[in-house]
Amino acid sequence: MNDFDHPIFSESLRRIRAWLGDTGLSGLERDVLERLVHSGGDLSLAPDLRLSPGACVLGAEALAAGAPILTDTAMAAAAVSPMARRTFGNPVRSVLDWAPAVAPSGGTRAAEGMAVALERHPGAVVLIGSAPTALERLLALTEGGGRLPPALVIGMPVGFVGVLESKRCLAASGLPQIRLEGSRGGAALVAAAGNALLRGAWLARPR
Repeated sequence: MNDFDHPIFSESLRRIRAWLGDTGLSGLERDVLERLVHSGGDLSLAPDLRLSPGACVLGAEALAAGAPILTDTAMAAAAVSPMARRTFGNPVRSVLDWAPAVAPSGGTRAAEGMAVALERHPGAVVLIGSAPTALERLLALTEGGGRLPPALVIGMPVGFVGVLESKRCLAASGLPQIRLEGSRGGAALVAAAGNALLRGAWLARPR
């Protein structure tokens, strides 16, 4: 047993694995899926998970090297901060820390904060669970090598306005990514994916 195991959590994962059966995933990819299902209490999330090749490994390596974690909301930052502290001590910041007090006309505070956050933290692991506008700004800024891209984008904005479009753009971007297709997402799920990578990287570290 390791420091992250608890009997209830371990039993939950055992049941989730039995229910999911053979997913074709292994290692960190499976960890991410199981954590998403566990956090959402929803087995039907499994078919909507998309992972670009090697994305989980790239993200875990970046986190193990101390990469900053940027989130689009304070809620997502609060959800991933405890695991970051317990593992590699990664700094965790919400892009709203750099956002203007009032959203610009036609824009959002999260998008404006994202622009500054990416400039100050190149190579970060970025978690977007609520704001498709923040995801769109990230993609616009990194398109064509305009700015050093994040090490990984976990793109799970939730809702019905701009969400599907932003996820389609992420899929076409070529960035290392973990995303949920459709309208589902949110702070809890995006943090669950980040926590799975932190936990997996920590347990796999050289002793």
